[in-house]
Amino acid sequence: MNDYLTVKEASDWASEYLNKNVTASNISYLIQYGRVKQYKNNGNNLVSKEELIRYYKSINGRRENDWKERLGDDLNWALSFDWLKETDTTKHVHRLHPYKGKFIPQLVEYFLDSHVDDFKKEIYFNAGDIVLDPFSGSGTTMVQAGELGLHAVGVDISAFNALISNVKVKDVDFEDLQAELRKITQSLRKFISESNHLQFENELLTELNIFNKKFFPSPEFKIKVRQKEINEREYVKEKEDIFLPKFNHLLKRYNIQIKQSRPENFIDKWYLQPVKDEIYFVFEQLKKVKNPAVKKVITVILSRTIRSCRATTHADLATLREPVTQTYYCKKHGKICKPLFSIISWWERYSKDTVARLKEYSALKTGTYQICLQGDARTIDIFAKLKEKNKGFGDFTAQQKIKGIFSSPPYVGLIDYHEQHAYAYDLFGFERNDELEIGPLFKGQGGEARNSYIEGISQVLNNAKRFFQNNYDVFLVANDKYNIYPKIAKNAGMQIVNKYKRPVLNRTEKDKGAYAEIIFHLKEK
Repeated sequence: MNDYLTVKEASDWASEYLNKNVTASNISYLIQYGRVKQYKNNGNNLVSKEELIRYYKSINGRRENDWKERLGDDLNWALSFDWLKETDTTKHVHRLHPYKGKFIPQLVEYFLDSHVDDFKKEIYFNAGDIVLDPFSGSGTTMVQAGELGLHAVGVDISAFNALISNVKVKDVDFEDLQAELRKITQSLRKFISESNHLQFENELLTELNIFNKKFFPSPEFKIKVRQKEINEREYVKEKEDIFLPKFNHLLKRYNIQIKQSRPENFIDKWYLQPVKDEIYFVFEQLKKVKNPAVKKVITVILSRTIRSCRATTHADLATLREPVTQTYYCKKHGKICKPLFSIISWWERYSKDTVARLKEYSALKTGTYQICLQGDARTIDIFAKLKEKNKGFGDFTAQQKIKGIFSSPPYVGLIDYHEQHAYAYDLFGFERNDELEIGPLFKGQGGEARNSYIEGISQVLNNAKRFFQNNYDVFLVANDKYNIYPKIAKNAGMQIVNKYKRPVLNRTEKDKGAYAEIIFHLKEK
């Protein structure tokens, strides 16, 4: 038995073997998803060291060389940050709300902090400087500036993006916040207790647990699928059909209405009726909150909650194909799962998590200014808008001026930035500015879309230059597969003085192949 390790022993061994922190949860994940087998001995759950070595060798070691062969020797592997855990790249407020297309905070730190190395040979920003992110998104640049002693201004065309960014960096009365959350949670629990869908869901979960233990034992089922001992498609279709009558029987017995027949908007289409009822109930409670800063935090919590409660499969949260209104086979979990019928568990989880993350970041923040302005970065008067929002910061910025940019502009035809939060726009009534997005998915990636993109990004840079110090530094993170950034730089009267090519290892898209992005360093021509 010397080759076999407990989960805790395996995490300690793997941490030393890989020279990075591997948690017990990481090992449990490998077992759950059939990457390694689980063995039993005297009641202990064990894994084989030999199997772990075989697994790690299959994914590590060769990757850097393989990627450099496909993407070029100029790939800066140090900027992959492959030694970090997910908890590092989603630290404190960076996981306050899901957002497509954001970069990891460590990439921002690399260029904003005061270190130098073989690639970054000089310091570009010093404590007290002002950095601009004209495509603020979820506010990553602003947040890291706050940690590093830099002031930061964000600009975003999306009112919802500006809300997320400002909630992350602004101070809040935690005592008042927690009191309001307790009040709303108690009211929600009372509201749920007066309906019967909680009893329905509890009975459904009991039935599913019995059924899944019998037909989808973990991890044995996934291992058999991986080893092709089971034809997954045929097997799961048969089992879905067996369980569905049980589900329909419970619906009828508890008189549960699933959805309305003619959906009028995103919320009508993507939320089951019991969930929709709870969403609107909490929204009414939110309206009663008097403290504006607290109300904004709770708005983000509610948005994060309802995003997780859409009627879709667990594997389809990012793309949304068709609403799911019945039990289904879940490829992610390898068993029969169900859509959500209540928001309460997610609401409570995110309420607690948000307070903890805001407190953690509050202890790290320096005494510097950060604010995100909602507006069009092509035309916005940053100094004037800042003075409207915060006269002290506005006056200071107009006097000192902005040192430069660190930003990730939208990619051509990749994401519809308003549509990814359509549920929030529906519920909260934010004004949408889809037509003002630069390079949205709905415009495609053809020649006309690329030319429009070049013009848009060039206009943003030319507008930003009005507010810069002399000898500014601009860093733009982009996957320039169409080679359009040299033209953008020329249009903006700038020159590309350096390019940092980094591998992107943890992508949300289904294509997990070798992929790189460029950090373009631009200066005045």
